[in-house]
Amino acid sequence: MEQRYKPHDIAGYLAQGFLKNPLTALLGIFLLFIGYLALVIMPREEDPQIAISGGTVIVAMPGASASEVEKIIVDPLERKLREIKGIEHIYGMAMDNVGMVNVMYYIGENREDSNLKLYDKVMQNLDLLPKGAMQPLVKPFDIDIDIPIVSVAFFVKDSNKTDDIAFYNTIKNIQQEINSVENVSKTTLQGAKKPQYNIEVDLPKLSAYNISLGQVMQGVSSMSVGVPEVKTPTQDGKIVVFGIENGIKDTDDIANIAIANYGGSLVYIRDIAKVTKGIDTQNFQEAKIRYRDSDDEPIKAEKRQTTLSVSKLAGTNAVVVAQDVLETIAKNEQMLHDAGIGYIVSRNYGIRANNAVNELMHHLVITIIFIAVMLVFALGWRESLIVTFTVPAILAITLFIAYLSDQTINRITLFAFLLSLGLLVDAAIIVIENIHRHTHSHNAHNQSMEELLVEATDEIGPPTNIATLAIILTMVPMAFVGGMMGSFMKPIPLNVPVALIASLVVAYIFTPYLALKLLSKGKEKGEKK
Repeated sequence: MEQRYKPHDIAGYLAQGFLKNPLTALLGIFLLFIGYLALVIMPREEDPQIAISGGTVIVAMPGASASEVEKIIVDPLERKLREIKGIEHIYGMAMDNVGMVNVMYYIGENREDSNLKLYDKVMQNLDLLPKGAMQPLVKPFDIDIDIPIVSVAFFVKDSNKTDDIAFYNTIKNIQQEINSVENVSKTTLQGAKKPQYNIEVDLPKLSAYNISLGQVMQGVSSMSVGVPEVKTPTQDGKIVVFGIENGIKDTDDIANIAIANYGGSLVYIRDIAKVTKGIDTQNFQEAKIRYRDSDDEPIKAEKRQTTLSVSKLAGTNAVVVAQDVLETIAKNEQMLHDAGIGYIVSRNYGIRANNAVNELMHHLVITIIFIAVMLVFALGWRESLIVTFTVPAILAITLFIAYLSDQTINRITLFAFLLSLGLLVDAAIIVIENIHRHTHSHNAHNQSMEELLVEATDEIGPPTNIATLAIILTMVPMAFVGGMMGSFMKPIPLNVPVALIASLVVAYIFTPYLALKLLSKGKEKGEKK
């Protein structure tokens, strides 16, 4: 029987164009493939990485009190910085000898442009700084790359194999190696005790020789620099340069520094202080760790730890970066063991992100199965099978478009899919229900199956399109929410409308196609079953 029905809506045209097209099945397989590909290669995060940035302006003025710094440095600087567009908050802080002004940009502002405007504004107003103020230091900060995805606590297991200096140098070398890992943005050592020469001054002796600490510092400074002395050009046009080598090589070099003349004799540092090579004893910040090798063993004594924190670049895969970092540490495991150094991974954001995504995907599959079971009782198993197929096809399209738009897959992205899941099957259910009604109508046998499917799909096109558009419009205002909440919830207005539009296209293309393969016309009255 020839098809006589002429479509009037895009729904009918899509159904007619793909109903008997041999490429329709290949299109369905292709959509599922690109969706799976996007799911595998999309960067995974537990939560969206929100770009929060700002900067700090530090101005030192030796000898000034906190109240003076506030009046002549901090307050004028705050007034000038308020002239910059894009700054949301300004926080000033005044202390003795130094003033700081912290600024935070609006979320969504271009970070590089904002940092440049901040630097330009400070440099343009250097003439307003009071006499005695030092050159301002402008230091931008980016919170989105400061959040660590991996934290590893290193500690000395066997003090007979390593000392504090060797421990620090070993961890520093590992940090340098991890810095070269792809997509690692920042590494920091927290609780590290850096090697240095310690000068323990005997205050009674210092007073007896009538020497100040400033003289001690000046003497050490004069020996701890290595600068070239440049002479004027010679007659043949050459420049003579005399290099001055750093004078400090060991503790004896410091101990033998002359700092004053007392009673006709030179006073050396060894006369008023004890010089040792060790760690920065003035750093009182430290953290300790308690560990055990297995669950059956008792907890061992506390050990001082140095924590290596690793952050990733925005938009990169937390799972892959964390895995690469831990593989780098694992390659050095034998070296750490030989040096008597142990380590414990105290934070692995990659595993958390992967588990969060896998858990939500698991619940997504369960939800699809529940929908399929409910449709079996409402429409029949064939109709349920058709509608169930449309869900992964719609999600595949949405995931692939999200991948093309440089989104990451995280809890909020998957929440958007869960939120729209009930809406995704609406179009397919409406189409299949109308097909079911047409195939069981009293004049169904007067039309071909192809004509019935095209007519049934075309008939519900306009109201379904309008209803879907109305739902999409309810999501649009969420895209204009500002601040941190707007950035955090951004995947919802980005992905839900895409999923709803994809649900229409998939319903109009694949529902009639599958119905032609799986459904048949109902029995006429009086016809034997």
